[in-house]
Amino acid sequence: MPPARPETPPETWILLGATSSMARALARALAGRGAALVLAGRDMADLEATAADCLMRGAASAEAVRFDARDPSTFQPILDGLGEGVVNAAVFVGSMPPQSAIDADPALIDGTVTDSFTGPARFLQMLAPLIEARGAGCVVGLGSVAGDRGRIGNYVYGAAKAGFHTYLSGLRNRLTRAGGHVVTVKPGFTDTAMTWGIEGMFLVASPDAVAANILKAVEKRRDVIYTPGFWRLIMLIIRAIPERMFKKMSV
Repeated sequence: MPPARPETPPETWILLGATSSMARALARALAGRGAALVLAGRDMADLEATAADCLMRGAASAEAVRFDARDPSTFQPILDGLGEGVVNAAVFVGSMPPQSAIDADPALIDGTVTDSFTGPARFLQMLAPLIEARGAGCVVGLGSVAGDRGRIGNYVYGAAKAGFHTYLSGLRNRLTRAGGHVVTVKPGFTDTAMTWGIEGMFLVASPDAVAANILKAVEKRRDVIYTPGFWRLIMLIIRAIPERMFKKMSV
């Protein structure tokens, strides 16, 4: 008999901020495809429950690990625990205090920017050499339509996401040269804990719909997607409004 061929290791997906509704939806979808999952976040009980659910759905493995965007000491242990094969990452980390709270306490800016931009970017900067060395791997970065233009209702959060968008664009340029890829995802209003109770919400998407759009974008190696897709047109219109008019509006 010919020698057995070594089995190809399953793709590993690191999900940062895996306690979010969108991350859980993506984890369930990836589990159904037999991926190995690293579920990273701060609420270990929540992560372990998701890991158990993903194993039931067919994940090759599912591990709950601690990750805190404000604590860089939690970054390297995640990378040290990775096995062989293709490694992908999806970033769902972020925080959005009410703009009124930030106006009252500007110190909240630091945590918002760290959670939504600099913490995840620092982790991805550490992951990038591994993707380059293995010649494959995808990064999914969750941005926001809020990062397309500064709005009076959430301009600090929007600024953090705008910075993350630019970072992801540069990382995409870098990793493409080594066989990797980066998808920037810009969700509109989505039914998550971050948006519960916010007034003026409309056309709210489900986390499962967002997860499905993310997987489609990964398969097609899309660069930037809006989800749901109609947000691309909405933001095109908003970006086209002249500043002299926009600064008088409450959109």
